[in-house]
Amino acid sequence: MIRYALTCDKGHGFEAWFGSGSDYDVQVEAGAVTCPACGSAGVSKAPMAPAVRRSRAEPAEAPARSERRQTYALLKDLRAHLKANAEHVGPAFPEEARKMHYGEAEARSIYGEASVEEAEALRDEGIPAVPLPPLPEDQN
Repeated sequence: MIRYALTCDKGHGFEAWFGSGSDYDVQVEAGAVTCPACGSAGVSKAPMAPAVRRSRAEPAEAPARSERRQTYALLKDLRAHLKANAEHVGPAFPEEARKMHYGEAEARSIYGEASVEEAEALRDEGIPAVPLPPLPEDQN
């Protein structure tokens, strides 16, 4: 099977799978490949960047690993932003979040610790709180 990025003569882009390159040619010549957006049979291959492995040692799931790295970097940046711009209240987080929510304490940016049960209770009360997963350096 081969996947081609295609465009129609009206400029719509889409993808399609074919048994082989010659299957694509036969189907296009027969007018069997049409644009899903407008129905045009004036279809041609769009430029594509091939998925090429850089070395034999690189596993096929490299894109997934790259996404994990991006997610990790995003979480690490978020944590650094919180530490620089919010007050750490430690295990008092649920209590402080409730006080701010109910107007008993001044609203401010805070972070801290809460158990899964405490976080669920905050959510059930309509108190906005976002748990962050532990990062690898938290485990060491």
